[in-house]
Amino acid sequence: MIIGSILGDGYLRIVPRRKNAFLEINHSFNQKEYVDWKYEILKNICKSPPKLRRNNGKRLSYRFYTKQNENITKLYNVFYKNGKRIIPENLEIDPVVLLIWYMDDGSKCSNSNFYLNTQQFDLKSQKKLIIALKRLGLEVTINKDKKYFRLRFLKSSIAKLKEIIGGMLIPSMKYKIEFKPRRDFPAKSGKMKDTIFHNTLAPDKNRDEDIVRSS
Repeated sequence: MIIGSILGDGYLRIVPRRKNAFLEINHSFNQKEYVDWKYEILKNICKSPPKLRRNNGKRLSYRFYTKQNENITKLYNVFYKNGKRIIPENLEIDPVVLLIWYMDDGSKCSNSNFYLNTQQFDLKSQKKLIIALKRLGLEVTINKDKKYFRLRFLKSSIAKLKEIIGGMLIPSMKYKIEFKPRRDFPAKSGKMKDTIFHNTLAPDKNRDEDIVRSS
């Protein structure tokens, strides 16, 4: 859950003079159902429920924060360098990570192309994401979006993408893939909550990044 959010719209932060990091989930108020869904999974490590906020007097956002947490600090040390988000060499993307990431940053265009809007990552990090997605059986390519870059799924991988995450999309997000959600998806169950800190880094005893373990 948290790693998928890091790849997408989530942010990890460490307050000055504090030891541990926390996760901020911040979406448009139009995605209230999605934010509430995330909160239900993460609420055991959160201070308070999501709150509405007006940004710059215009845009309405809906957000919540986790508590400062040692495991989140470990993730911060893996995914951030000098305050900038990076992609570790040995990232493993599993179906849950892909699900959250796609619901955050995925899109389906009118020309039937499927994208991951990864403009926040540099080109080197995007190439690492391509390798990680390939391990999941998905072929993607880098697509230039004006002056930035994003990832586009090859036509040959769209069916595989739908197979992996299509049945797990929450109702308000199914428009991103046009696939009927599976009724037995554990949106509020312990099964999903068990994935909060699951390991998605390839085992490598020589790497400091291999520190994320199931809780």
